[in-house]
Amino acid sequence: MLITTLPSIWCKANLVLEDTVERIYHGSAYGDIQRGIFIIRGENVVLLGEVDLDKEDNVPLTPVPLEHVIPPHRQEQEQRKIREVIKAKVLLEEK
Repeated sequence: MLITTLPSIWCKANLVLEDTVERIYHGSAYGDIQRGIFIIRGENVVLLGEVDLDKEDNVPLTPVPLEHVIPPHRQEQEQRKIREVIKAKVLLEEK
């Protein structure tokens, strides 16, 4: 998930994102990676939303150092990949 400031939108919904932070979640903990400026072509935008800062304070998430979030997040991604490969093999065998 990217959290950012949206200072401008160009024609055809191209976006410039400033002070962008990539937030990595694992369970109820998260760590942030500073990413800086992004320029995104409008045709690649799927979802854009605004964060309600009042409600954000009530979400039970705990900020932790990034070193505590990355290893379990990567392990979760690898397990997801394995499940997708198995699922694809099963679907091919059914044909």
